[in-house]
Amino acid sequence: MLRQTILVVAITSAVGVLSACTDAASETKNASASASASAKTTAKNENKDAPAKLIIANEDILNMQSNALASGPVVTGSIQPERKADLRAEVSTVVLQVLKENGEAVKRGDVIVRLDETSIRDNLNSANDAARNASLALDQAERNFQRLKTLRASGMTSMQALDDAEVRKNAAQSEVSAAKARAAQAQQQLQRTVVRAPFDGVVSERKVSPGDTALAGKELVKVIDPNSMRFVGRVSADKIGMVKPGQNVSFRINGYAGQEFRGKVTRLDPAANDVTRQVEVLVAFSDSKQPRVSGLYAEGNIEAESVSALMLPETAIVRSGDKSFAWKIQGKTLSKVELALGSRDVRTGNYEVRRGVVAGDVIMRNPSSNFKEGQVVEMAAAPVTKTAMAATAIAMGN
Repeated sequence: MLRQTILVVAITSAVGVLSACTDAASETKNASASASASAKTTAKNENKDAPAKLIIANEDILNMQSNALASGPVVTGSIQPERKADLRAEVSTVVLQVLKENGEAVKRGDVIVRLDETSIRDNLNSANDAARNASLALDQAERNFQRLKTLRASGMTSMQALDDAEVRKNAAQSEVSAAKARAAQAQQQLQRTVVRAPFDGVVSERKVSPGDTALAGKELVKVIDPNSMRFVGRVSADKIGMVKPGQNVSFRINGYAGQEFRGKVTRLDPAANDVTRQVEVLVAFSDSKQPRVSGLYAEGNIEAESVSALMLPETAIVRSGDKSFAWKIQGKTLSKVELALGSRDVRTGNYEVRRGVVAGDVIMRNPSSNFKEGQVVEMAAAPVTKTAMAATAIAMGN
């Protein structure tokens, strides 16, 4: 009986131990499954937060390398025609007609303004009449002198009478010359009532209207040659030592946004302005690309010297407040680097980079605001050309 009791107790104990082991194994399995699910969830969240892979092409990047940076003094001024004429009244009279308006083209000799010639023509007629009368008086004095000269040879008149006749003849001759000069002057005055274009060009400014009184010296119209434009600039006197004829100039002109103009220094004024202490510099356009409007403001730089520097285009620079950055590809990820910028090349618009990148660095050409630090970058596969596709088709056919 005792043996049976012990056997029952032993069996009961074994069953209890087995049950406990089963429960422990179940708990361990559940814990492992829970940990695995948690790890998967965490990895999934991490993948969700990570930035998407950036696929780029060769045209999206640029390699940093040294380029020539032109520098020199700033030049400011305006565009002015080399050939220009201020046409003024040469006689005092009334404006009769203005035949050309602002902006109208003219040919050399074209009539632009007509002045009233009434009084001047009257003066011309009077001068011509006086000249004819003087000629008649001269003829009479000449005949009288010849008559007395013949009489003197016969002893029938005095020497004094002959001398007086000669004096009257000479006076009549002088009067004829004076009368003809007055007539010629009146003829010139009449011609000056017609104002003509001195060369082919454009009327840039009309100063009078019909009915205005034009005193001698009054400005009537301005004519310019739009094909003779040049940049009339000014340079600070303390920088003029760097400027020499023949140097290249890059400049921009108001009204021509985004256009860069090129020219060469042709002449320096030998004296500085008494008030501004600036020196005038004349710049000729290097090509036919030039404005046809005078008076436009222009500003640029004279390329007095050139140095080697790392350059970045404006499109590759990210600005934030007073700081500048660029996105550099390091290995296969993006990295945002701060830049120290220098001067701007007026020829290309690129900026000198003094610190932040080195030669050989690969920079994103047009960075996006969605770029992330550490974002993975991958180069896109080269597009398959038609030639390559044809070669592949032939190979497959074989």
